[in-house]
Amino acid sequence: MDKEAKTFLFDLLSTPSPTGFEVAGQRVWAKYVKKYSDTVQNDAYGNTWATVKGTDKEKSVMLEVHADEIGYIVKYISPEGFLAVDRIGGSDVATARGRWVTLFGDKGEVPGIIGNTAIHIRDRKGGEEKTPDVHELYVDVGAKTDKEVEKMGLRVGHPMVYSDTLRELGKECIAGRALDNRIGGYIVSQVLRNLSKSKKKPVWTVHAVNAVQEEIGGYGAKMITHRLLPEIAVVFDVTHSTDTPGIRKEQHSKLEMRKGPTVTHGACNHPAVVNRLIDTAKKKKIAIQHEAAGRYSGTDTDQIYHVQEGIPSALVSIPLRYMHSVVEMANIQDADHAVTLLTEFVLSLTAKDEFGVKL
Repeated sequence: MDKEAKTFLFDLLSTPSPTGFEVAGQRVWAKYVKKYSDTVQNDAYGNTWATVKGTDKEKSVMLEVHADEIGYIVKYISPEGFLAVDRIGGSDVATARGRWVTLFGDKGEVPGIIGNTAIHIRDRKGGEEKTPDVHELYVDVGAKTDKEVEKMGLRVGHPMVYSDTLRELGKECIAGRALDNRIGGYIVSQVLRNLSKSKKKPVWTVHAVNAVQEEIGGYGAKMITHRLLPEIAVVFDVTHSTDTPGIRKEQHSKLEMRKGPTVTHGACNHPAVVNRLIDTAKKKKIAIQHEAAGRYSGTDTDQIYHVQEGIPSALVSIPLRYMHSVVEMANIQDADHAVTLLTEFVLSLTAKDEFGVKL
């Protein structure tokens, strides 16, 4: 990762983009990839994609990631000026109390904190405290009344994210909120950058897609797949790193940071596309790990592969520690290896390649 790539990554990860409110992050991404693509477009809901034209005008591959992050949305404002919220996506309320947050109102950003009653005066009868329900959280923005909150430009329906941003950890790791999956936006941007500098031009047209609304069901991915109808798709996302204490490998697989990206088998993953990824990794000596999906992947791949007659698809991921928290942690070398794998996969495609099942 050079200085340009690092600056972009930190900029992208520091730009809030909760599900349904992804525009700010999409603007950062679009501005960057415009330098390395033939066109950059977006649709009504904010799906954004960059296209690199191939020498074969008939075939295209979609590299898809999602742009949105988890967060909260204002649901109620009390007469005393406290805000109740609901979750956007799978926000983990177990880690919510005592956190700084940023709300996005009509007059701009408003800082707040999720209240945390002191341990001395909390009602802790009955032993261990349970994880709060989301409706038990309250946000304090320093207001005395609901009218004062209104004057700050806040109302029901405004989004909120944690204020934590990205930090480097050790020599190769980064940690912060929203690595799931804006690190994916970074990875496909670097694939485009590699293709723009490669002496070998892609045969297949490449659509690099940064999709919206993955965290609530993958609806952006479904929209854009209907629009582009690529011959094949490779989705990039993050997966659970299981190399920390207390995780049963028998239940959650053995997936480790620093061991390279994962390739998923089963369910929505088409064997022919998966095998091409594996062959590419072998030829280019890229370390990969293998992951199984018995019924579904839990990613945008689930919404892409069955569009119309079917889109042969595959899922590539990098291991992520502490997913859906403010300290999500990834290894930079894993990300770089994913960039190389996807770049070489695209460049391996020829005019004669077909990925349907052959009986």
